[in-house]
Amino acid sequence: MVLPRIARIHAAQVERDGRARYPFAMAERPPDIHIHDLSAPELTDLQKAAVAYAGQHPVELQVKAVLGQAQERTGLDDFGEDSFQDRLQVWLQAVREDAGLGPLGRLAVHSHCVRALANRLRFEDLLKRHPEVLQQEICRPIIVVGLPRSGTTHLLNLMSSDTRLRSLPYWESLEPVPDPKEAMRPDGRDPRLVRAEQQWALQDQQLPLLKAMHPMSPLHVHEEIELQELDFATYNLEWLARVPRWRDHYLALDMQPHYTYLKRVLQALQWMNPGERWVLKSPQHLEQLRPLHETFPDATFVITHRDPVSVIQSAVTMLAYGDRLRRNRLALPELGEYWVDRVERLLRACVRDRDVLPADQRLDVLFHEFMRDDLGTVERIYAQAGFPLGASVRTQLSKFVASHPRGKYGRVRYDLLGDFGLDPAQVRSRFAFYFDRFAIRTED
Repeated sequence: MVLPRIARIHAAQVERDGRARYPFAMAERPPDIHIHDLSAPELTDLQKAAVAYAGQHPVELQVKAVLGQAQERTGLDDFGEDSFQDRLQVWLQAVREDAGLGPLGRLAVHSHCVRALANRLRFEDLLKRHPEVLQQEICRPIIVVGLPRSGTTHLLNLMSSDTRLRSLPYWESLEPVPDPKEAMRPDGRDPRLVRAEQQWALQDQQLPLLKAMHPMSPLHVHEEIELQELDFATYNLEWLARVPRWRDHYLALDMQPHYTYLKRVLQALQWMNPGERWVLKSPQHLEQLRPLHETFPDATFVITHRDPVSVIQSAVTMLAYGDRLRRNRLALPELGEYWVDRVERLLRACVRDRDVLPADQRLDVLFHEFMRDDLGTVERIYAQAGFPLGASVRTQLSKFVASHPRGKYGRVRYDLLGDFGLDPAQVRSRFAFYFDRFAIRTED
């Protein structure tokens, strides 16, 4: 089974990404952005229409309902080992308990569930038809681990511009296993990519400032957290709703079997479209270093570090901006407090377990050093990973850097105190344990 070469697609993106979807000349600095209506959103007509549509199409957040819709979508009925349904039950219960989640937020969670279940059905069907998938070896991957908003996305996409590496573009993470009944389009494009482009164009119209905080596109290389949704063993739901019940359930799980499931999905992706080595990343790995290492014992682990205050203010501003569509009730101080606590949990787990990773297989990357010399950082990573960095690869990396300047869609001005009622100095004081361990530079 041969799919379009994802590395080739990504290389084409590097060539054009500085031109497409970029509304001003590369030499110009876009204006700073202050989102003045985070706490009292002023919805556009398009945003109002999206919320109204969801209100007219309520969804049923029950296990039987989402299982049935996934089966109807795929024509398949074998989900494999069924213990995931216990996790799905908690997942949906936690969402139902979120009183502030609006119709569009509920629709988004419902869509996530049905998509993940459909992906699981197609994955299990692929394994039945091609058991040789599990003979694939995931050899010496490079895995980026770090807080969201700590440079992991830029680092991952920079390394992914090296076409030798197998990476996971966003469109593929959304639908990792193609429908065997669905043919390539006459123009040779994968219908999964086309669907992702349509969905992304709509999101960009509805939330146009999102790309200034987290620039992405369907071709953008993404993290494997969507793959972990197939087994309902991810913290990703916390980005969609206020779900403390799910957080506590997820944190109590033995994650080893779920990381094994992730590896099986990667084996399937590699079987369909191989590469020399994988490059992966997920913030969730920070609190799962032990199962991550057990699953990928020969990996090179790259851990990024940044001032937690900068991470938190960026993350909660991005979430609050999206909440104007997702939620009926906005409580920005509660949102801020939740993610201060969540980031602290992630970092305490990292500090506790980092030394589980062998010293010759790990590399700490400080954000300020990475921003000062991103190509030099990649050179250090490749040296640690025993991966050659020749002239042609340097050219690929340099082209990516040139077409992806920081803040190319504008820089958002964050106000943690004004918008969320959180004093940056007090927040930073909670992370003394982290600053004591790593030479992180504080940011204004």
